[in-house]
Formats: sequence, C-alpha cells, structure tokens
Amino acid sequence: MAIADDIKWDEKGLVPVVVQDYSSKDVLMVAYMNKEALELTLKTQTAHYFSRSRQKLWLKGETSGHTQKVRSIKLDCDNDTILIEVEQKVAACHTGHWSCFYRTWQDGWTITGRKVFDAGEVYNNPKK
Repeated sequence: MAIADDIKWDEKGLVPVVVQDYSSKDVLMVAYMNKEALELTLKTQTAHYFSRSRQKLWLKGETSGHTQKVRSIKLDCDNDTILIEVEQKVAACHTGHWSCFYRTWQDGWTITGRKVFDAGEVYNNPKK
C-alpha cells in the first residue's frame, strides 16, 4: 500500500498541506500537494508542493534557498489534509516573514509576525 492511497484527493488531484515548524510549532504556511509532490517530498525529505497559480511542481526554496527539511508527515482524521513538520531554513514567507501568518486582526490587520529578511534581498541574491 502506498501513502497516496489513503489520501482523499480533491477533484483536481490536490490535498491541502499545513506546514508547521518542527521546533517552535509555529504554523508557517498552507500549500497544496499532488501525488508527485508528495512522492518527491518522501524521496528527498525536502518539501515539494504543487503551485495552483503556475500549475506546476515547486521545490520550496528553489529560488530563495529557504528550504524545508521534512521531519514528519501526518494525515488528519478525514484523510483530506496533511500536516508536515519541517526544519525551516531562514523564512517560510516570500514577504520576508518567518510565517505566512504574520498579520493579526485588531480593528484592522496589524503586522505582528517576525520579519527575517527584506523580500527584494532574496530574489536579488538567491541561495543566501
């Protein structure tokens, strides 16, 4: 039995993935995987996702160098959402924040998350 056999894939062959930092337990991001992304993640122990906007596979950190080493993969009780715990290198969010969840509602959205780098810096200096 393959790991993908237990997952309830949506009509597009995708499953949502909640990404959590292994040490801090911070929720870093939500992404999607297809079977190929899941298989590559298992094979390499580095997070791969499926980009819905670009309609292709992507290795997290392929441009920035901010990769995610996978420590565990868990499946929820309904078999329709994956939780992966990762060792995050530098930051998860392309805006330069540690987590994509860096804004909190306080009579408007307020930036409350930790900024790790300036977004333009990474894309001008990949693999930093």
